[in-house]
Amino acid sequence: MMQGKLIVVEGIDGSGKSTQFKCLCERLRQEKADFHEIIFPRYSEPSSALLTMYLNGGFGKNPSDVNARAASVLYAVDRFASFRLDWGEIYKSGKIIVSDRYTTSNAVHQGAKLKQDELPAFFDWLYDFEYNIMELPVPDIVIYMDIDLNTALSQMTARQSATNTSGDIHETDAEYLTNCLRVGSTAADHYGWKRVSCLANGCMRTVEEIHEDVFSLIKGVL
Repeated sequence: MMQGKLIVVEGIDGSGKSTQFKCLCERLRQEKADFHEIIFPRYSEPSSALLTMYLNGGFGKNPSDVNARAASVLYAVDRFASFRLDWGEIYKSGKIIVSDRYTTSNAVHQGAKLKQDELPAFFDWLYDFEYNIMELPVPDIVIYMDIDLNTALSQMTARQSATNTSGDIHETDAEYLTNCLRVGSTAADHYGWKRVSCLANGCMRTVEEIHEDVFSLIKGVL
């Protein structure tokens, strides 16, 4: 069966993940690559209704009020619907798919609710659930944006100020974000994600510098 290439950009909130996703899509357009872009979660679609309730505090004001596996299911349903209704046939036709977040976000954000020694079993459960049971495609490459907590929080504050928005229950919990960093690094090692450092000498690198690292990694799978 023909299938395309699936490229995922992942990172905690404030890592510059979405900026790098946009830069990558623009670069691929310049290169005249045949690709399709997707962004998760898909808040405007019916399949995201329950996870929107979760993020807005409908099931509890703290992320830990919904356990890691239950919350993972909410996000997985949105991705399942997206694959079946939006990009599945495009992927199967052999095109490149570039995704801002994917199944990988469950590993980072829901794994953050667990103790370190619980992570390997959770990661294996998640892989089986999303890729085998839900039958979602396995990424060809995951680019993980490596950052520290203070820089991520500063980036988030600047973004919220510029857009006049407030954070969801994930973004407003500093302890939770700290755990996301811990778990993201562990997940990157467990799954073999490709790390791109956002920092140099303790300072945020330029968008252009980071992009060149990202593009050099994805060229190997195109």
